[in-house]
Amino acid sequence: MPQHMPRPIMVRAFPLEPGSEVQPHDHEWGQLAYASEGILVVSTPQGSWTVPPARAVWLPPRMEHAIHVPGRVAFRSVYIDRPPADAMGPSCRVLSVTDLLRQLIRRASDLPLEYDLAGPDGRLMQVMLDEIMSLKEEEPLHLPMPADPRLKRIAGLLMDTPADRRTLGELAKQAGSSERTIARLFVGQTGLSFGDWRRRLRLIQSVERLAEGEPVTTVALDMGYESPSAFIAMFRRTLGSSPTAFLGR
Repeated sequence: MPQHMPRPIMVRAFPLEPGSEVQPHDHEWGQLAYASEGILVVSTPQGSWTVPPARAVWLPPRMEHAIHVPGRVAFRSVYIDRPPADAMGPSCRVLSVTDLLRQLIRRASDLPLEYDLAGPDGRLMQVMLDEIMSLKEEEPLHLPMPADPRLKRIAGLLMDTPADRRTLGELAKQAGSSERTIARLFVGQTGLSFGDWRRRLRLIQSVERLAEGEPVTTVALDMGYESPSAFIAMFRRTLGSSPTAFLGR
């Protein structure tokens, strides 16, 4: 990466091997992290985002972030300088990638860093910026993380063992608090009820493990579902397709 943006918007493209880790860092410009193939797991202080090819995650300027790659990935990163980056808002968001944007990123990845702003390349990049600004936000693959130490303890237990069937009352007792307090804090700090947060955790971990090639049956049982059919029904209800179709797309 250059020390400064040579143009208001630019694209980098390169492969990442399974198990690759991009260590926590930040920069002055915004970033749209996208994989044309494979799945990214992007982590920030605001939470974690699982990013399949149909989606991308927006990272505002100065947002510290790390990236984990469970399987091989064709990484595409769109960097947007200020002020357009500031117009995207101060929060990370999962965005639905359109077919047009996919093709624009593919074409832009071949351009030199110092492309002609006044020529066809500059116009192409402006169209790409307009398309990014119009993307719709999607939530199911975002896991907001709580800040309260008691909630963080519960979240850590469930992240390590997503099939844990203990009730909120049992987990609250282990965390040294009441069920009512923990339930209230979960909604206040994550925007999700405890039950919704746990279901989203299981969904996100499922997507990551399926991307690594694990069988649907194994993932379903490890996530605490009674049968693969129950798991597939949840997956289809939340993401609009079966696990196999979702990963194939």
